[in-house]
Formats: sequence, C-alpha cells, structure tokens
Amino acid sequence: MELKDKLVSSFFAYEDGLDVHSPIHDICSDAMKKFDKKGFPTRKEEAWKYTSLNAILKQNYSLFPKGDTGLEFKDVMRYFIHDIDSYKIAFVDGRYSSNLSATSHEGLDICLMSSALSKPKYRAVIEKYFNRAANTEDSLTALNTAFLKEGAFINIPKGKVVDKPIQILHFSTGKEPAMMLQPRNLIIVGENAQVQIIERHQNLTENPVLTNVVTEIFADKQALVDYYKIQNDNQAASLIDNTYIMQEKNSHASVHTFSIGGNLTRNNLNFYHKDEYITSTLKGITIIGEKQHVDHHTLVNHVHPNCESHQDYKGIYADRSTGVFNGKVIVEKEAQKTNAFQQNNNILLDDKATINTKPQLEIFADDVKCSHGCTVGQLDEEALFYLRSRGIPVKEAKALLMYAFANNVLESVKIPEVKARINKLIARKLGVNLGFEL
Repeated sequence: MELKDKLVSSFFAYEDGLDVHSPIHDICSDAMKKFDKKGFPTRKEEAWKYTSLNAILKQNYSLFPKGDTGLEFKDVMRYFIHDIDSYKIAFVDGRYSSNLSATSHEGLDICLMSSALSKPKYRAVIEKYFNRAANTEDSLTALNTAFLKEGAFINIPKGKVVDKPIQILHFSTGKEPAMMLQPRNLIIVGENAQVQIIERHQNLTENPVLTNVVTEIFADKQALVDYYKIQNDNQAASLIDNTYIMQEKNSHASVHTFSIGGNLTRNNLNFYHKDEYITSTLKGITIIGEKQHVDHHTLVNHVHPNCESHQDYKGIYADRSTGVFNGKVIVEKEAQKTNAFQQNNNILLDDKATINTKPQLEIFADDVKCSHGCTVGQLDEEALFYLRSRGIPVKEAKALLMYAFANNVLESVKIPEVKARINKLIARKLGVNLGFEL
C-alpha cells in the first residue's frame, strides 16, 4: 500500500477517537479531504522542481507509535542547550515527556497542544488562532492538520518578557522500524511581549523517521519573536518544516535556521505582514555533504507600507550534496516605503555538489528599496594560499575561510550559548578544532 493510501485509510480510524465537539474536528476532516485530493507534492509542481520526496515515501512508516520509551535526561542531555536555564517542552516519538520537560502556567502558558485543545479555558484562543496563519491549501500542511494530536502550545500575554528561552525538542527512539511524526506548534506572542525559542528534532537511532511539522506564530503589536531552528539530525531522518508567521504593527520576528544534518530537509518559511512598521529577519546557514539535500523556500508578503525584511542565507556543499534556495518577496501596490533585502551566497567544495538558487522579487509599488542576489563559487584560492603561507594547514585554512563566510549570520544570534553550540557543530561538520569562537 502506498503511503498516501495508508494515511487516508488510517485517518478514518483516527477520526473515531476525535471529540466531535472539539473546535477543530471539522477542520481536521476538511484537511484530510484536501490531502486526499492533492496527495504528496511532486517535481511537476514548480515549488518542488528540485526536491523529490519519492525515496523517503517508500518506507512503511508507523503512524501511531505506542508505549513509554523511558528516556532519561542523561540520555539526551547533549541535544539540549543545557548550559542555560530554560523552559523545556520535550516529546518522545510524538508523545509528551514530562520528565524531560519544564513547562509553566505562571503568568504565561508554556504547555501542550493537547491541553489547549481539550480544556474549555483555551477554546476561544484556539478558535481565534488555530489554522489562521497556515496555508490550508498546502497538502503537507493539510496532512499535519488532519492528524493533529500533540505539539507545543505557547501563549505569552500582553507586556510579558519571558525571562528565559523556551526549548522545543522532538526525539525519535527507533522503537518502530520506520516512523512518521506530525507535530503541531501554536505560538502566540501578545502585544509588547518578547520570547526566544529554540527548536530541534533528533533521531536517536538509524531507523528511518519522517517528520512533517507545522508551526504557527502570531506576533501582536510591538512583539519580539526570536526563533532558532537547529537541524543537525542523522542520515536516517528527513524533515519537512512548515512555519507560518503573522505579524502585527511594529512587531519584529526573526528566524535563524541552521541546517547541518539529516537526509532530506525542506524548510517552508512564510511571513505575512498585517500592518505597518513591521520587521522580518530570515537568516540561515547550510553545511552538508555526502548525499544530503536541503531545500529552503521563503516567502515575505509585504502588504502594508513602511515595513522591512532582511534575508541572508549561506550554503556550503560538499560531496554529492544538493542545496535549493527559493526566496520570494512580494511587495503589494499599497506597500510603499518598503525596504526588502534578499541574498543567497553559496560555496561548492566538490564538482558533484549542486545548488539551485532562485531569489525572486515581485514588486507592484514604486517607492521602495528592494534588492536581491545570489552567488555560487569556490573558496578563494588566493586567500587560501595566504593562510597556508602563514603556516596554517590546508584543512584548517579552508575551515577558517568557511567560518568567515558564514560569520555575518552567526553575528546576529542573540543567545550566546546557541551561538557557541552552532560554532561547535560547524567545526565538527568541517572536521576541525579551530580553538576559538566567532
């Protein structure tokens, strides 16, 4: 049985367990109908031209893993940013793990989607926000919505500055021969509130896992959202990440995506502006090798005047790896005084490495400052010769140049411990120990 047919047939059994009085019951049913009609995206679609899902869809994924895995913090501590005090929401094989988590309801809600969906006190919030930012016509988003069961629910009230970062971690134990996970996160940041969030997905074995995650983020007036995605999974893990961010007046939302590991990774990052004086920041570093594949698709939709967006993605590709960058900025007719910047720079370390880059601007206003560009090349031979002439071995010299290449993205990381962790991950990926942090 093909995976699509298995998902559709499994949904009917899953639907029997849903509360018919739940505010999302009809939404889930409608979402499955859309997925059944559209199925998984193929390379015939322009947005998926350079990314095929065929290989990862051949697995016989378990959809509903059962039982307690008994993970202890010492088993997974290295995957947390453990040298900072933080709130934690951890999931193991799609289920909430209380012993790995540190949640809160003291003046804010850092808890679970299942709680928000089942408790009457959250019903108004769910009805107002759930599925309001997501692209309901996207088949993979619809699939996630249909099987909605668990994820992170974060609700920061007006004027609240969260005192420490929030970590969201999803672990796969390999208890099943192959597993498919569908986490759903809903994050609401109230007027003049501030929050920092770190998200990570980690497969703990070599058994295949496919994660199809959807995150909706709502930034109210003057809100500040600082979001970090650490993607350093093993070669048996594939990730499809759909993130939708809706911003109100004077808000600032930034997302840093660090794609260093995994088999196939697809990041769909979408920003929607709902008022004036909004700032959106999208930055990323991709360093992959072997036959890894990373695809970044970004969208910033400027609808109102006096807004800014800044995109800066750096990619380093070795061996037979493949990178894709498709960044789109839309400036509507009413969005005068828009300032939009988009840049994608790439280094190919081997002849068989590939990058497909397509920065796009669609401008319908006439009083704007917009620019975009991309570069594809190799390491600077003159710079490499200079470093080697100073006694630096070739491997370390190449690593220094690659660190310098990615440094302007790292400079904007606001959590020092996250920056230090990313530096270590990059050094490990490059196979060197430089002895300093940028």
